[in-house]
Amino acid sequence: MKLQQAERKQAKIKLGLQGPSGSGKTYSALLLAYGLINDWNKIAIIDTENHSADLYAHLGTYQVLALDKPFAPERYIEAIDVCEQAGMEAIIIDSISHEWEGTGGILETHGAMLGNSFTNWAKVTPRHNDFVQRILQSNCHIIASIRSKQEWVLSEKNGKMVPEKLGLKGVTREGLDYEFTIVFELDIKHQATSTKDRTGLFMDKPSFMISSATGQRIATWCKSGKTLADLKVDVTQTTTVDQLRDILRNNPNYRSELEPLCVTRKKQIENPIAELNHP
Repeated sequence: MKLQQAERKQAKIKLGLQGPSGSGKTYSALLLAYGLINDWNKIAIIDTENHSADLYAHLGTYQVLALDKPFAPERYIEAIDVCEQAGMEAIIIDSISHEWEGTGGILETHGAMLGNSFTNWAKVTPRHNDFVQRILQSNCHIIASIRSKQEWVLSEKNGKMVPEKLGLKGVTREGLDYEFTIVFELDIKHQATSTKDRTGLFMDKPSFMISSATGQRIATWCKSGKTLADLKVDVTQTTTVDQLRDILRNNPNYRSELEPLCVTRKKQIENPIAELNHP
């Protein structure tokens, strides 16, 4: 175990887009994705919504992977693999709700199992967790849309009983929103509100309509971490071998580029006089 100073590296956004039918999840996801990477050819949609992704083909030349039932988590994982191998940079999963509540999804699979319900959850939960981890570990930006159900109650106002919206409940496993960096809630008027925001860009701000500019703001935040050039400077400024090890350990994506520099710097640290006298 070792404490070290926290620092944010360049990131790929993992974003949840939740709303009821008709709130504009697919359209908003496409605009976000384009704002993130500015290239329609590098955007893919994993479409579980009966080819709804094709409705917006006029926007640009994005790719579509139609995912039909059964909606097992392993099939979602395979679809993400296909998109990554094709060189996509932003993946929209529209929607992840089917993995939980659709045909062949986790709830249906669990309900069809014989035996003890609690024991059966121990069998299917790891499959769902693998799906979540595949999203989080992807080297692409991922935007996951989530269907939601509106809950209403009758409340008395001015002597009349009127329906009042209690909130939106996402059709997925409870707590999944904790895994995303940003979660936007969309209402039926296509207005977005941030219910979770680790970037600090949208939290506690008025509702707004998502556009490609929204994706651009997120992209700027993602790129504001340390670049390879920054890390190379860090290597030259290290004073101990332990610091060099930490740089390599904390930046596995850049290991091949940084390792030769670290080897050279290690020699300088261990034998500074010899390095100074080196012809």
